[in-house]
Amino acid sequence: MKRTAVRTGDRSAVAVLVSLAAAKLLLHFFVNGRYGYWIDELYFIACGEHLAWGYVDQPPLIAFVAAASRWLMGDSLFAIRFFPAVAGACLVFLTGWMARELGGGRFAQVLAAVAVIVAPIYLAFNNLLTMNAFEPLLWTLGAYLALEVVKRANQKLWLLFGLTAGIGLLNKYSMAFFAVSLAGGLLLTPERKVFLSPWIWLGGCVAGLLVLPNLLWESAHGWPTVELLRNAKLYQHQSVSPGEFIWGQIELVHPFTLPIWLAGLAYYLRSSAGRPFRFLGWTFVLLFGVSLVTQAKTYYVAPIYPIVFAGGGVAIERFIDRRAWSGLKPATIVLLLVGGVMAAPYVLPVLPIAAVPQYLNLLKVKAVRPERRAEGQIPQLFADMFGTEERVAAVARVYQTLPAEERARCAIWGRDYGEAGAIDFFGRAYGLPHAISGHQNYYLWGPGSYSGECVITINIPGDVLKPWFDRVDLADTVPCEYCMPDKASAPIHVCRGLKQPLRDFWPKAKCWTCDRPAFAKEVGAAP
Repeated sequence: MKRTAVRTGDRSAVAVLVSLAAAKLLLHFFVNGRYGYWIDELYFIACGEHLAWGYVDQPPLIAFVAAASRWLMGDSLFAIRFFPAVAGACLVFLTGWMARELGGGRFAQVLAAVAVIVAPIYLAFNNLLTMNAFEPLLWTLGAYLALEVVKRANQKLWLLFGLTAGIGLLNKYSMAFFAVSLAGGLLLTPERKVFLSPWIWLGGCVAGLLVLPNLLWESAHGWPTVELLRNAKLYQHQSVSPGEFIWGQIELVHPFTLPIWLAGLAYYLRSSAGRPFRFLGWTFVLLFGVSLVTQAKTYYVAPIYPIVFAGGGVAIERFIDRRAWSGLKPATIVLLLVGGVMAAPYVLPVLPIAAVPQYLNLLKVKAVRPERRAEGQIPQLFADMFGTEERVAAVARVYQTLPAEERARCAIWGRDYGEAGAIDFFGRAYGLPHAISGHQNYYLWGPGSYSGECVITINIPGDVLKPWFDRVDLADTVPCEYCMPDKASAPIHVCRGLKQPLRDFWPKAKCWTCDRPAFAKEVGAAP
C-alpha cells in the first residue's frame, strides 16, 4: 500500500509539473509569431547555412539548431522559435522536479516552477532563437545531476554531467563559469570527496572531447572569440555599479521572486535540511560574486536562478507548514502570476507595438543597460525586430534599377550581421544575391568573387564611404519608427569604383564587436 501511494504521488507530481510546463509552452506558441524576426535570429539562420565547428561569436550548437529547425519545420517564426519554447517548458518541469528531489512537496514544486514561468528573463529567452534559451536548462540539468550524485551516492552520474557540460560548452562558453563555480562549491563543503572518484574526472574528459572540435576550430582561426570578447569589453560594454548590478538581477527574475531565491540561498547555506546540498548555495554565491566584481552583463547570471528557486520553494513551504498558514500557499501563487502578467509585455510581444511606449510609461521601470548602444522608445529586444524587411525591400528596388550587366557584379554590403542576415533571408524572394559584411562571422565568409566595382551598402553613412569609392550615390533612406536610434533612418548607397581590389580592402572591413571597422576609423566617422 505504501509503495502504491508513493507511485501515485509521483504520478500526481509529474502531472502537475507537466501541466505547468505545457502552460509555458503554449504561451510561447501563442505569441512567438508576433512582431518580426530578431536580427540575431537572422544571423543564426545565416550561420546555419554555413555549418562549422565554430563561429567568431558563438560555439556551433545554435547554428545547428537553426538549420535543424528550418529543415524540420520551415522558415516561419513559430518554426525557428519552436525549440527555445520547448527548452523553456523543460526548464519549468526540471526546476519543479529539483524542488521535489530537495524534499519539497507539491507546493514547493509548484512555487519553484511558477517562479521560472513569471521571470521576465526566461520569458524573453524562450521566445527567441538564441543560445540563452538553452543555457538555463543546461545549467539546471548540470546542478540536478550533481544533486543526484550527492543524494544517491551514484558517482557514475558524473558521466551524464560531463555530457551536459560538453553540450553546454557547444552552446555557450559561459557553461565553463558554471562548472568552475560548481567545482568551487563542492570544494568548500564536505562533498569535496567526490574529487577522489575517477568518475568526475571521466565526466570532465567527456566534456573535453565534445568541445575539442570547437577548440581546434578556434585555434585554426587565431582564437577569434578571444579577440571579440576583448573588443566587447573595450567598445560595447559599459560598467554598472554594484547597486545597479544587484537591481538588474531583481529586474531580470522579477521583484516578486526575490523572497524565493533569497529563501533558496538560505536553505542551502543555513538550514540543516539543506546541508547535504550546501555546495549548490556556494555555487550561486561564487558565480554571483565573480560576476559582480568583474562587472559582467546582468543577464550572464540569469541561468543560475532555477537552482535557488528550487531551494526557495522547499524553504517557503516548510515555513508555511510550520505555522499552519495554508491559505498563504494559493495567495503566493496568485501574487506571482499577477506579477508575471504585469511584467510580460516588457519582454513578450503581447501588445500592439504602438501601445508599448505607453505601457513603459505606466510601468515606470528603467532597465539597467550594460551596453553603450542608445535605446529608443521601446526595448532593444523589440526594436531589433523591426525595419529589416523594409530595408531589404528598399535594397531590392535599388538593385533592380541597375543595368543588368552591373547588377550581376554588384555586391550588397550590410553594416552588421543583422542587415546582412536580412538580405540572405528575405532577399531570396527578390532574387538578391547573398550579402557580404565585415561584422562577426560574415568577415570570415569573405567578399566572395566581388571586385568592388559596384557595391550597395545598407546603413553606412556616405561620409564614411566617399574616401574609398570613386562615386557614392544616396539611393534611398528607410525610416523606422520603432527601431533603435542607429537604425531609425537607414541610408542605402550605391557605390562605384572601389579604389583598391575588394580582396585587398577586406581586412579594413573587419569588425568583431568593435566600435567601427578600420575603414571608418581612418576617416574619423562611425557607421
